[in-house]
Amino acid sequence: MKKNWKKLAAMTAALFLACTPLMAAEAPAPMEGGTELNFTTGGDQGTYYGFGGVLAGKVGEVTSTKVTAITSGGSVANIEALDFNDAQLGFVQSDVMAYAAEGTRLFEETGAMEGFSTVANLYMEQVQIVTLRDDIKSVEDLKGLNVSIGAAGSGVYFNAIDVLGAYGLTEEDIKPTYQSFGDSAESLQDGKIDAAFIVAGAPTTAVTSLAATKPVHLIQLDDEHIAKLLEESPYYSENTIPKEAYGTEEDVKTVAVGAVVIARDDVAEADVYNFLYGVFENLEEITAAHAKGAELSLEFASSVTTVGYHPGAVKYFAEKGIEVPAK
Repeated sequence: MKKNWKKLAAMTAALFLACTPLMAAEAPAPMEGGTELNFTTGGDQGTYYGFGGVLAGKVGEVTSTKVTAITSGGSVANIEALDFNDAQLGFVQSDVMAYAAEGTRLFEETGAMEGFSTVANLYMEQVQIVTLRDDIKSVEDLKGLNVSIGAAGSGVYFNAIDVLGAYGLTEEDIKPTYQSFGDSAESLQDGKIDAAFIVAGAPTTAVTSLAATKPVHLIQLDDEHIAKLLEESPYYSENTIPKEAYGTEEDVKTVAVGAVVIARDDVAEADVYNFLYGVFENLEEITAAHAKGAELSLEFASSVTTVGYHPGAVKYFAEKGIEVPAK
């Protein structure tokens, strides 16, 4: 019996020693030599800004890279800010990122933007069609009504056009206004518009504030028209906004695009690596500070195929056993 116990103890010790170096090698550590980065997010009533501030704070707390989250006009403005080097990191909708890389739609006049790369896909941004009227049940009901379809030339604008188009409607079939999230919420509150397209991670601050004063209704997309939209615009995916987000009577089916963080190609490898380290090695703290933290995953973060990943991101994901396409 003694010999068996000794043999078992020896095997256990050997196994521990064999595993210890491997475990240590798999645990990333922040890189030294980080610099200061500006991180353009979105308007102060949107998810980009609130969540971006949480991410920036955590990265600065645990790494040598200092990140400042600043408000902006959203996806298009963020890509332009990177192009002019007014910022080094930025949030962008996955569809807008594709337009920029291909030189289409929003970037038809300027041509393809080539100086940025992917850092991570963070969460899904739902197309939210918000109204205070309980008689608006479908996208088709928007015909002839006052509808905010996002700031002119914004990513939200094209999301609205895509969704309307799936239902056989055009911009001419509604009375369009072109407003930010916060302005749209105010216009709904004041009865100036009937509905608003808001594309952001739910719950969104502007809608949450509105829901605190009046019952909010979200217009649901049906399976037939979702299928049509996905066929014509494959960068969308089907998504559901849970009823708990705004206290609606039931979950609401819609479509969504990814919220991607991008970086200038000339940002140091250490800084992008540290950004990912600060985010994905501190998920519990981030989730405690913002609900979107619960949606973060390495699998989703590494899922972008439209634009190659920054070298710092390639390094970080490789250490987690994930291969991503390099820029």
